[in-house]
Amino acid sequence: MKKIFRQLAVLFIIPSIISSCHKLDVPITTEITPSVYPQDSLGYIQVELTPYVALDGYLAQEYFFQQSYSTDESMMPAHGGNWYDGAQNMQMHYHTWTKDNGYLNGNWGWMAVIISSANQAISILNTTMPAGTDKQMKLAELKMVRDYSIFMLMDNWGNVPLDTVYGDFTPHTNVPRAQVFAFLESDIKSCIPSLSTRVDQTTYGRFTAYGAYALLAKMYLNAEYYTGTQRYNDCIAACDNIISSGRFTITDMANYLAMFYPANGPTSPGSEDEFIFAVPFNANGTGWYGRSANYHARYDVPRSMGKVAAGAGFNYFGIPYDPAGPASTLPEFYAYFYDTNDVRNKQWLTGLQWQDANKTIPLTVTTTNVGYNQYYSGSDPGGTYTYQVNLTPNVVLRQDIANGQDPYNGVSNGFDVGNDEIAWNQGYRNVKFYPDATSTSRNQNNDIPIFRYSDIILTKAEAILRGGTATNGSSALSLVNSLRANRTPSPAWTDVTLDSVYNERCRELTWEGWHRNDMIRFGKFEGAWGYKTNADTYRRIFPIPTSALTLNPSLKQNPGY
Repeated sequence: MKKIFRQLAVLFIIPSIISSCHKLDVPITTEITPSVYPQDSLGYIQVELTPYVALDGYLAQEYFFQQSYSTDESMMPAHGGNWYDGAQNMQMHYHTWTKDNGYLNGNWGWMAVIISSANQAISILNTTMPAGTDKQMKLAELKMVRDYSIFMLMDNWGNVPLDTVYGDFTPHTNVPRAQVFAFLESDIKSCIPSLSTRVDQTTYGRFTAYGAYALLAKMYLNAEYYTGTQRYNDCIAACDNIISSGRFTITDMANYLAMFYPANGPTSPGSEDEFIFAVPFNANGTGWYGRSANYHARYDVPRSMGKVAAGAGFNYFGIPYDPAGPASTLPEFYAYFYDTNDVRNKQWLTGLQWQDANKTIPLTVTTTNVGYNQYYSGSDPGGTYTYQVNLTPNVVLRQDIANGQDPYNGVSNGFDVGNDEIAWNQGYRNVKFYPDATSTSRNQNNDIPIFRYSDIILTKAEAILRGGTATNGSSALSLVNSLRANRTPSPAWTDVTLDSVYNERCRELTWEGWHRNDMIRFGKFEGAWGYKTNADTYRRIFPIPTSALTLNPSLKQNPGY
């Protein structure tokens, strides 16, 4: 049932939108216009769902990489030159990105597509759809999709253009972040009365009133950073509108991991309790311009634990492809997972790996001496070498492709771990979005949550600790303990601080795309982790991409770039 929402959508965006999507105020030419579009219910649905389908685009990959690789949560080093990808991964880790970084160009363009297609859909429905009980709700939903995309732009790039009117192709300059914030706040509030308050299969994957309140809560929690003015009481009020609805609950320990499984959705364990707004993914779907890409397992699963291992008679996850597995977490981040009783620890692959749950059959890989260690210097480089897969916590840069160096003849200051079994087993791996064995490709069916109820609970607790007024008999401590009671049997906390809330957010929201946002708010984004030492504060926002500046000369580059 969860895939019906996406299957109803017919995407009409044609190639011209892709070639020019790196500015926000680009004209869109599609087959959908008020003069030619069918005037029936199916036609209205197709128009309405086009911006929703566009959300599939870069959300689970490039956008996640930008949010995560720029933090201590994860990194993707090169492996013998593979996965270097024009230095975009290295730049994310070292905080040395430029306006030509591939992730920045791609994500800016993706968000521009969502905003532009939403503006177009709003214009079409407003013009062609007759007045009725659903018209205002559909228009409000489309505005929320647009506003969420503008929020992502504001959060990542600070001062950005406000493009809200279809047919206005005048190049727009950046406006101050506080002005963008004010527009979003006003527009979201105006949408809420028209949005649905139902929480079921009919509203799954769509913006409801609770999704709107969740976006407001995010904005208010970060308002001091965005605008210079604290809005913690407003944040608490937005959270209370969700909490008091009784529509959501913190899922229990038994269902925490299931919440992110490939079969997650409106009636699946965990996600039916907590997902306020999620983006559905279909492994066999096309999505945004032929793209509905959730490839988490491709990047996160060690290559020794996928199809490649089947050569030895065992495929750990049963997936029909060879995972690349170049991404991992950093020891600094994994340190937050110190409670061995916590169910959230089970999202990680660490240490020695086994074929069975009882850990009696080792998961082994057979290679050669030089295949295991590219720096093998013995007399039999082609000799057989069998080892038990052992994921180690540290990621060690072992060669520098650019300078032709290795650790034995020079200092490596590149971003390459080498291309042997030692390299491929470095770093602990996250499988929160569990590999999808039902998929016939590298794609996955796991839906991606944007707003979750547990996040709202932690958001309210943080807002109280930052000076907001506690409401409805709940304290920061009681809120955090209500979450932890459903994650670990360890004793409840007797005290809570901002740092402990931050740590809890790291545990709860790992791999969900919010860690950069959290690190900036807590003043930790300029810290040192892994090989990163750059403490430039201007890097809290990214540079406007070169392609966007070229297409829209009215844009002004962000300070520092």
